[in-house]
Amino acid sequence: MTYETESMKEVSSIAKTIRERRTIREFKSDPVSVEAITDILNDAVWAPNHGFREPWRFILFQGEAKEQFIEAVSEASTAEQIKKWGEMKAQYYRNVPIHLVVVMKEDPRQKQWEEDFSATSALIQNFQLLAWEKNIGVVWKTNGYNFDPRFHKAIGIEPGEKIVGTLHVGYFDKKPKAKPRTDIEKKLTIVPEL
Repeated sequence: MTYETESMKEVSSIAKTIRERRTIREFKSDPVSVEAITDILNDAVWAPNHGFREPWRFILFQGEAKEQFIEAVSEASTAEQIKKWGEMKAQYYRNVPIHLVVVMKEDPRQKQWEEDFSATSALIQNFQLLAWEKNIGVVWKTNGYNFDPRFHKAIGIEPGEKIVGTLHVGYFDKKPKAKPRTDIEKKLTIVPEL
């Protein structure tokens, strides 16, 4: 096999993973090992990041520690939200094997902040794709609690840090159907040559 053929095969595999990955919201109760998450993260951190700042850190909740996550979400909820969704949401969170909070150090300089946010988002996408290859599903959540100081305090977010996303992670039975994407020709502007 020539180098070009192997390279083309690798690109095809990457494209296939990108196209086949789905957001998973319903998880099996099977545990996901911390070792599996660590392995995925060790590859995901190869995301491009300006100035090699590696602005991220992670907080993982599993097993009985999920109750701390649930309590933190509850503290950041209104009385109306708790009345309407409280126990149902708590039970959902108990059934999710892993809650992984992805945190970014906030740089006061706008350019660096945006670079770091972009890098951390790229890391999250890497994580989702790498997890998918191991038949582990992920949903990337940016719910209101991610922005609430009460939630931050309850899970140990430091001043000057931002939650980029909470990832709910687990094995799954059912792969959702793909939703169509807009043809790129409708979104692509080609600047004419002079």
